[in-house]
Amino acid sequence: MGLGSFVAAFAAASIALAPATLVDAQLARASAGRLRLAGAEGTLWSGAGWIEVRDADGRAGIARRIAWRVLPESMLRARLAAEVEMDQTAKPFLLTMSLSRIEIAQAGITVPAAALGLGVPRLAPLRLTGEVRVSIPRLSLERGRMDGDVTLQWRAAGSALTPVSPLGEYELRLVATGAAVHATLSTLEGPLQLTGEGDWSGGAPPRYLATAKVPAPQQEQLAPLLRLIAVERSVGSFELRGP
Repeated sequence: MGLGSFVAAFAAASIALAPATLVDAQLARASAGRLRLAGAEGTLWSGAGWIEVRDADGRAGIARRIAWRVLPESMLRARLAAEVEMDQTAKPFLLTMSLSRIEIAQAGITVPAAALGLGVPRLAPLRLTGEVRVSIPRLSLERGRMDGDVTLQWRAAGSALTPVSPLGEYELRLVATGAAVHATLSTLEGPLQLTGEGDWSGGAPPRYLATAKVPAPQQEQLAPLLRLIAVERSVGSFELRGP
């Protein structure tokens, strides 16, 4: 092994053996306190903790158990590749990090629907129920750009404010190219029909337009719920626009 390779391997080893608590500091800094690693134990080489997604005030949120193990062979290539496991039930996925790039491949995560209210605060008053399955076939983040795609499926969708349950099942697909992200919302099934599109880039607020159509039998029960966050354009038709 040449001197340069030895120094790179030594540096990678030093990073990998650092305490896992460093992950929390990095997450907090990169997400303005919205992502945290609580109860971190072990090292960057092999550790565990609770990954927390918090609201804008850094208080309420959701938490999932997470564990990781660095693959030793990756350290010889000046990067760290780790197998990551969420909640000890899902299939582990691969997370690769270098000095300038983070890559995620074949990740699948399930979170309660309340997490949607953390990402889009306007939805929080609806007290959403059900679960959201997040699928990440591939995603890379590098120096202000993001490339890849993410799919969110909201299953057994509902709200604690209405007896109509489930409202349906819905899919939100995000496609990232460079500094731009395009989102498409569609209905998979259910009485409440949701469609929409959105875009955001360069740190600007996201621009989106979503519509909801309520069939006549459910209008009396669902219209008051939708009026909390959307504008009623006509009987049974609602519009949510941002910013």
